[in-house]
Amino acid sequence: MEQHVFCAATPTSWSVYWDKPENAPRHCAYTVVLEGREPRRVSKTHCTFRDLAPDTALRAEVYLEEELIGSVEGRTMKQPRRIDVTAEPYCAVGNDMTMNTERLQRAIDDCGPGDEVYFPRGVYLTGALRLHSDMSLYLDKGAVLQGSEQPEDYLPRIPSRFEGVERECYQSLLNLGNMDHTSGPNCKNVLIWGEGTISGGGQALSMRTIESERESMKDYLDSLGDRIHEYEKDDTIPGRARGRLINMSNCEHVRVTGLTLRNGASWNLHMIYSRDIVTDHCIFRSQGIWNGDGWGPDSSEDCVLFACEFHTEDDSVAIKSGKNPEGNAIARPTRNIRIFHCVSHQGHGIALGSEVSGGIENVAIWDCDLRYSLYGVLIKATRKRGGYVKNVVVRDSTLPRFTVASALRYNDDGEPAKEPPVFSDFRCDRIHFTGWSREYWEDELHLMPCVDLSGYDEPGYEVQNVSITRCYVENGSEISVKGCRNIRVELDQVNV
Repeated sequence: MEQHVFCAATPTSWSVYWDKPENAPRHCAYTVVLEGREPRRVSKTHCTFRDLAPDTALRAEVYLEEELIGSVEGRTMKQPRRIDVTAEPYCAVGNDMTMNTERLQRAIDDCGPGDEVYFPRGVYLTGALRLHSDMSLYLDKGAVLQGSEQPEDYLPRIPSRFEGVERECYQSLLNLGNMDHTSGPNCKNVLIWGEGTISGGGQALSMRTIESERESMKDYLDSLGDRIHEYEKDDTIPGRARGRLINMSNCEHVRVTGLTLRNGASWNLHMIYSRDIVTDHCIFRSQGIWNGDGWGPDSSEDCVLFACEFHTEDDSVAIKSGKNPEGNAIARPTRNIRIFHCVSHQGHGIALGSEVSGGIENVAIWDCDLRYSLYGVLIKATRKRGGYVKNVVVRDSTLPRFTVASALRYNDDGEPAKEPPVFSDFRCDRIHFTGWSREYWEDELHLMPCVDLSGYDEPGYEVQNVSITRCYVENGSEISVKGCRNIRVELDQVNV
């Protein structure tokens, strides 16, 4: 990907971030020069200036040592008209007992272009809410937007996509845009920010939704017979109707920053057919929730994730693009994804797939600490998928392992695509592999292959063109390579 410097603004802050130059050492310092302020020295590829005046033009230059690597111009947002949800005529009650759905939705509907819905300290119980273009939503410190645990509070269902297949799902806690794979964005310019928390109905909502679905689908589930073993577990099929914590469909230019995002009924932040989505300085929590992925671009492009922490039960990051023939036909790839300066404290790490049928390409990961995740970076699919994953670069990070798994034993249902997926052009550079991993419920660490590449045995469908260089591994972890072509692996052993 071409190197650029980017920016993202609030009324009082301006974040500058940039691609890590190819010639940058693993540990280095940058100088960010903002006109009218003292130069800022940072060790990361992002820098945030705070306490700025609203609606102010800005220009920043970024240097690596003495070399100018890029510049960017922008401006802070205008000071918004704040709509306090506790004030008249809304009178929302933050006592964690009063249902506020209608009051909060009215405040959102009354939020005009450039306005901001404001949540002061308190716990605001609510069902599904729908946001719209050209608005902000701000949660102050101590404010919690708390989703109900009752499935009926997320009706009526809406068109959505779950595990790569379009279907009707329960609404999410926050819903942006209307899903349509044939068109572009229909919800734009939204800022969701603050110092508060967006909290879903969690495992209680998840299981209540699943049990309701299981009852309504009983005849179909019974008809599957032994084919039920194609699925991860008995909850998989009824679980596909669950909403997420935040769902963006056909969205553009949306930023989520500064918040704790926790306890979605399934995934926490899911972007479908969207572009230019920035997520930064957030904490994701989904301990104890099955299928509790953190951040998921799905047939979306130009999405950025940085300075975030993950405490997830499943994938911290789940990059997807559709499943089997439907995903092949829609053919909307996920591409141009940047992930940097993120930490996984548990969970599976960064996953690409298993839904890859629309294609995944141009994913750049750098300066991430995934040592406590199960996989580190995992590229996964089944033979049925079709599609591809290509041009993935992982740099200057700590991982337990790097894995390409072409034959998952779960989520393998549905009609197969005409051809297997293609995996090609992966690079790992200056990676510290620990070789140790464990599931979140285990106390014991397991020594695993630090590089595990498994392609197909059909010509043209091997894992192709993999370069793993300037990497080192702890304590004798080995590598496993099969069904591969043009693989270069150079590892130095270190004892710690």
